[in-house]
Amino acid sequence: MNMEIGFHVSISGGISNSVDNILKIRCNAFQIFSRNPRAWAAKPLEERDIENFRTKLNDSNINTKSVFVHMPYLPNLSSALDMLHQKSTDTLIEELRRSTALGIPNVILHLGSHGGKGKENGINQLVKACETALKNYREPSSVAKRSMKKDDSLNAKKEETVCLILENSANKKNSIGSRFDEIGLILDKMKSSLPNQLSHKGSSFGVCFDTCHAFAAGYDLRTENAVSETFDKFSTEVGLKNLKVIHLNDSKDKINSNRDRHEHIGLGMIGKQGFRALLNHESIKNTPIIMETPIDNKRGNADNLKFVVELLDK
Repeated sequence: MNMEIGFHVSISGGISNSVDNILKIRCNAFQIFSRNPRAWAAKPLEERDIENFRTKLNDSNINTKSVFVHMPYLPNLSSALDMLHQKSTDTLIEELRRSTALGIPNVILHLGSHGGKGKENGINQLVKACETALKNYREPSSVAKRSMKKDDSLNAKKEETVCLILENSANKKNSIGSRFDEIGLILDKMKSSLPNQLSHKGSSFGVCFDTCHAFAAGYDLRTENAVSETFDKFSTEVGLKNLKVIHLNDSKDKINSNRDRHEHIGLGMIGKQGFRALLNHESIKNTPIIMETPIDNKRGNADNLKFVVELLDK
């Protein structure tokens, strides 16, 4: 398997178990939550957890560039509500600290909702949150300072870089980032507002293309021609150089449904023909692929991996 393909995997029992979980199904890329994704409070990463994770990852054949931390669900970085926006920004700062401590260079963001205040306001709030996070994540939190040794791993290391990866949305009401032109605008705003941060600290931005979300937002992926047309638009409005990862998910719902419901690869509304065309498209060559497919009586991860590998041109 030449492509870097994997899944979102569990950290249950210890964050280093995620490496074991992905190696069991013989994958070479993976994504995790670094903590409970449905709560604001996060259990601190212990030094032993960090060391075990780094050791297992270094001993594997997995390139760290193909490993991703996904932000938890509760933060809304585009919110106009001051308290929610601050809490969300603080969570992003902490996720950047945690991912850097683990040696994971990629953090994927859901862009959130403007809450009825308009896209312009939402985008400005999102850019503000990312700017604040990149300026502050290398400084230890007040809690960490009180118990920190000089070489504490949670103090982000200067030589390690981080990439903030913006995930396209399914175009739910008031959402930010469902259209390619909007994502391109957000990237431009971020890069222009943070030139010093990017050049001095090695930070960067990129995009996660979620197939289910794109389909739900009206981008067709069901045929070879449709895939080419969609990626031509992506290339023009976002730029293929910004594509860092594919979330490979079929959709339970029809195109332009605005509903984010994932299905096993080839068993949903995108279908086998569409995924064959997408997986063999020149635009995603060398782009890591992460599946966030269900685990149920229809299929498990190993079954979806087998199906995807069989679609690849040999």
